[in-house]
Amino acid sequence: MAQGNPENRMSVQPPPEHWSRRPERGASLPMRLTAWAARTLGRRLIAPLVCLIVLYFYLTSKASRQAIGQYQQRLSRHAERTDLFPKRHAIYRQYLAFAESLLDKIDAWQGKITMDQLDLSDPDGLRTQIGQGRGQIFVCSHLGNMELCRAMAMQTPGLRLNVLVHSKNAVLFNQVLNHAGANALNLIQVSELDPQIMLDLNNKLARGEWLAIAGDRTPLHGRRVTSVQFLGAAAHLPQGPWLLAGLLRCPINTLFCTRRQGRFHVAMRRLSAEVNWTRATRDSEVARHAQRYADALAGACIEAPLQWFNFYPFWASNA
Repeated sequence: MAQGNPENRMSVQPPPEHWSRRPERGASLPMRLTAWAARTLGRRLIAPLVCLIVLYFYLTSKASRQAIGQYQQRLSRHAERTDLFPKRHAIYRQYLAFAESLLDKIDAWQGKITMDQLDLSDPDGLRTQIGQGRGQIFVCSHLGNMELCRAMAMQTPGLRLNVLVHSKNAVLFNQVLNHAGANALNLIQVSELDPQIMLDLNNKLARGEWLAIAGDRTPLHGRRVTSVQFLGAAAHLPQGPWLLAGLLRCPINTLFCTRRQGRFHVAMRRLSAEVNWTRATRDSEVARHAQRYADALAGACIEAPLQWFNFYPFWASNA
């Protein structure tokens, strides 16, 4: 029996600081008060408070600062540009961008962000395929504001979006979103794609529903990962999206949503009309599609360099 390329089949143990094992920072009451203040007083009035909160997390998280600094250095080298990031306080500015995205999430679920504030890039006509036949998969990322895309999905006729999440490590913020109205969205907790989950997902696609899954977070147990080149260095990405697309026999697409000059830019792209693999070709096919996704994510990061909100060591090594 063919075993595939061992480099791409990596069954590795999770690093000591795997993202899913990090305790959620913050406290429920302050987060809810901030959300309440944003809804009641408006973003302009609470901006100083948000800056103070961000400064606290910035000063008390050395590991996260180092992770962001590494990302900024790699992206600048990869793009061969020295103007991507502010010359002063670039890492802190990325924290501020993250805080702004949190307020955007709350605004979206409050209905304060509508379709007329959104610029859609859809060269493959994916939006016209919504509600037409079998559903498809969006592979998302932690670039920009995916919760905004989920909220916008609720304003798109015929679109039922199921989001596969590992949200046990973000219980507090999910509670805040629920208070803002996000509980209307179908979030599906996943740690392993067991047969029952696969059957349920297949039934959803058969009904014309769509799935969304992050492509830039490795699995909880560190298995089922593949090696890609991301921003000029080796990194691990999950095999899950590409295994899922092959098993469910459906097209797979990328979806990025970023803030640009006060508006929101949503980019939908076809990544593959179908993902076909056999037991013998699984690892190579998964690696090929994962690399295409990594290249797409790198390009999207260049367009919005401060908006990839990754706060843990991402690359396979510090080289």
